[in-house]
Amino acid sequence: MPRHPDFDPVAISLGPLDVHWYGLMYLCAFTAAWWLGRRRARRPGAPLTPDQVEDLVFWGAIGVVLGGRLGYVLFYGFDHLVDDPLWLLRVWEGGMSFHGGLLGVIVALWWLARRTQRPLGELIDFVAPLVPLGLGFGRIGNFIGQELWGRPSEVPWAMVFPRDPLALARHPSQLYQAALEGLLLFALLWWYSARPRPRLAVSGLFLLFYGTFRFAVEFVREPDPGLGFVAFGWLTRGQLLSLPMVIAGVAMFAWAQRRGARGADGGAG
Repeated sequence: MPRHPDFDPVAISLGPLDVHWYGLMYLCAFTAAWWLGRRRARRPGAPLTPDQVEDLVFWGAIGVVLGGRLGYVLFYGFDHLVDDPLWLLRVWEGGMSFHGGLLGVIVALWWLARRTQRPLGELIDFVAPLVPLGLGFGRIGNFIGQELWGRPSEVPWAMVFPRDPLALARHPSQLYQAALEGLLLFALLWWYSARPRPRLAVSGLFLLFYGTFRFAVEFVREPDPGLGFVAFGWLTRGQLLSLPMVIAGVAMFAWAQRRGARGADGGAG
């Protein structure tokens, strides 16, 4: 039975400064978004220039951190915040929400759209393929930090996490999410967006498949501590937050395809 390598959470020590693996994963995520964004910006008809991608990544990073932290506090840890208000600022202790980070990025893109005078939908479609690799890096950070592990299992690759007080063999659900929400979703969106698509079609696919992958993996991921199952005795908070994403993704993709078909027929675009 495999055992988690029990990595030291500190990747590099530079004198009094400790650089944690989780921080390095964020750095990798933003670097990947910057590099991929500059490549996309060189395509004909791109809504941003390569130089503007730097502003995109900067403001997007602020949206991810602020939105992710606030989302986690509101969705998963509001009681903790009431007991310890300063916990909101201790980001290095963990506690980030993808759904909150997504809302933070949308706000940042709205501001950037006003600044660049580009339609918000164009920027969202531009950004969507840049996100999955960052999600994958984040899940690898969760794996290294032994966070968000899976439920007990007898599959051959089930893993014992040294920090698990029960010492049970569990699904390495962080790696499942890194593969699905990271690599697979990236490959799908990068391939689909290689050709011009109707506005919001790429974003719709992102919401649809991220929500689907997250909903599915939650069945083998341990429910969030302190919350457990929040609906019907088997749905987690992550699944409840993902369902609207799936519905919105289907609606956006269908709307974009109908709008694109009308445009191709010579109707209103």
